[in-house]
Amino acid sequence: MPYNFHDDRKKYFQMQTEVTEHFIIPFIEQARALPEGGRVLEIGCGEAGVLKAFIKRGWRAVGVDLAPEKLALARQLMHDEIKDGRLELINENIYEERFKQKFKKQFDLIILKDVIEHIPDQPRLLSYLHTFLREQGVIFFAFPPWYMPFGGHQQMCASFLKKMPYFHLLPMPLYRLVLKMAGESSNKIEALAANKRTGITIERFERILKKSGYAILTKRFYLFNPIYRYKFGLTPKEQYALIARLPYIRDFLTTGVYYLVTRSKD
Repeated sequence: MPYNFHDDRKKYFQMQTEVTEHFIIPFIEQARALPEGGRVLEIGCGEAGVLKAFIKRGWRAVGVDLAPEKLALARQLMHDEIKDGRLELINENIYEERFKQKFKKQFDLIILKDVIEHIPDQPRLLSYLHTFLREQGVIFFAFPPWYMPFGGHQQMCASFLKKMPYFHLLPMPLYRLVLKMAGESSNKIEALAANKRTGITIERFERILKKSGYAILTKRFYLFNPIYRYKFGLTPKEQYALIARLPYIRDFLTTGVYYLVTRSKD
């Protein structure tokens, strides 16, 4: 039976650390060596499980999130790292001027894991991220393409809809109606509708990258996302090479993508 890790945030923290150690860090290192004593910023850090893996590698980390309850748990789980100055957690909007001034050109690596698909103005965000990168700095993105079977985050549903693939692709009025008829709460419907408005495809993401002045260092598409090891007991599997090369079609069959990008030299 699938494990609903969203109901156990401490377990989710451990999963995020393990996925980062076994998949994300090796993916990054294939294209860019991680310098000793580097500095990493994670936007939408949640409980900071991803940052735990980098801190174990000797890095200093900053995590920012708008959800105070997640940061409260992060402070419990990462008490020692915060106390000795290896981790700073911030409940603030990154567009605030004080955040910008404090962290301008401070990071070797920026991480957005399962975040970009929730951002309303994605072009603005990507252009703004330049602000925080050091020379030769890189940004790691991971997200589920919108058209994939569960790209609408319907696993959040309380009803049978949590197991219904692709229904998030219905037109918005019909989508809302189906959610309501299934008994989903008004708050849940609004959250899922927000996901529908901001969900992003592979093709749109790459267009925004190019327009925002980034070059792709490497990318990887997954048929079975690494997190599915915990969620469904599935062995992580990269997407078939042929499908990965087929624009639009790959969006429907790829459950997760990794990208490592840097500023273009143009």
